[in-house]
Amino acid sequence: MTPFSEAPGASGSERSSEFDGHVRKLMTWHFGQDTGSAFWLGKKELLGFDPVTDIAGLADLVRFPDVSDELRTVPAQDLIPRGLAGQPFRVYDSGGTTGAPKRIVDSGYRSRILVWARERLMASGVPADGNWLHLGPSGPHVIGFDVARYAALGGGVFYTVDLDPRWVKRLLAAGREDEADDYVQHLLDQAEVILDSQEIAVLNTTPPLLEAICARPKLHARVRDGVRAIVWAGTSISAESLRQLEQVFFPRQAVVGVYGNSLMGVAPQRPAAPGDEAHPAVFEPFPDTTRLELVDDAGRLVEYGERGRVRLHLVAEEMFLPNILERDSAVRLAPGPGSVVDGLADIQTYRALGDVRIIEGVY
Repeated sequence: MTPFSEAPGASGSERSSEFDGHVRKLMTWHFGQDTGSAFWLGKKELLGFDPVTDIAGLADLVRFPDVSDELRTVPAQDLIPRGLAGQPFRVYDSGGTTGAPKRIVDSGYRSRILVWARERLMASGVPADGNWLHLGPSGPHVIGFDVARYAALGGGVFYTVDLDPRWVKRLLAAGREDEADDYVQHLLDQAEVILDSQEIAVLNTTPPLLEAICARPKLHARVRDGVRAIVWAGTSISAESLRQLEQVFFPRQAVVGVYGNSLMGVAPQRPAAPGDEAHPAVFEPFPDTTRLELVDDAGRLVEYGERGRVRLHLVAEEMFLPNILERDSAVRLAPGPGSVVDGLADIQTYRALGDVRIIEGVY
């Protein structure tokens, strides 16, 4: 737990108030000359307000500009807070779905959030122990680190497969669907070798790759009969396709989703709550540092049960990312029992934003 984390066991109203306090403390941190990053300190005089005195809590974060496009080109060193100088940092890239990759830096935030996320996964049926196979990106993509951490926390071994999601997106953008399918089959060949020779408790992959697994009878049987849980993430999936995976293809496994990306962290599927019956998967983000709001075209929160675009506020020591409009839309649901963050259901990715065509591919 960092010095800025909320107190465990607080009530909903207390935690909401504490999050506002958390925001104020992080304003002092990110805009202090001795603790802030070069990136945010360089913007302070251009904002038109003083973050330390004028930002009172969550509601005020919309005053900041959306800086996500700048993460494509800013030197990563400029993102590191001076107050964390000397700590080891890693740079992670986004998948490049909306253009050139965006970059974040991290020294420990991701590890902290994954301890919480793993508890949520276990509450939904993912085993606490056993080996994990990650059929998804590693390299500069943070998801590979996430899955390796889950495996290590349970004392398991982490297996992975080479996967370059940007190559698949490039093939699809060029209309080379046959080559993209060949690449998918190459990925499945590698996964099959691992599954045939190693004990795998949890398969972590994407909905398109799960559907491809189901189309190969031998590989589908190996996953269905040998794997104890399936965690999916990385791309959107329709409610009907998800029900097919859960009820037809993998009825004996826990099939659990994780929503997230490099910028926001992870929002695991929550255990079913009252009102969730119409939605096969509802996601909630890490409450200590993250808020995901669903907004209309004017930036106003939509009502519960309505669809809106995802707006991210990440307020952590390592990274401060306020007022970020994501590439996804979702249905807003009330917080689950004991939670203070809204649920997100039926997450779908926009096919285009402005003049940018969005290609999900396999991740």
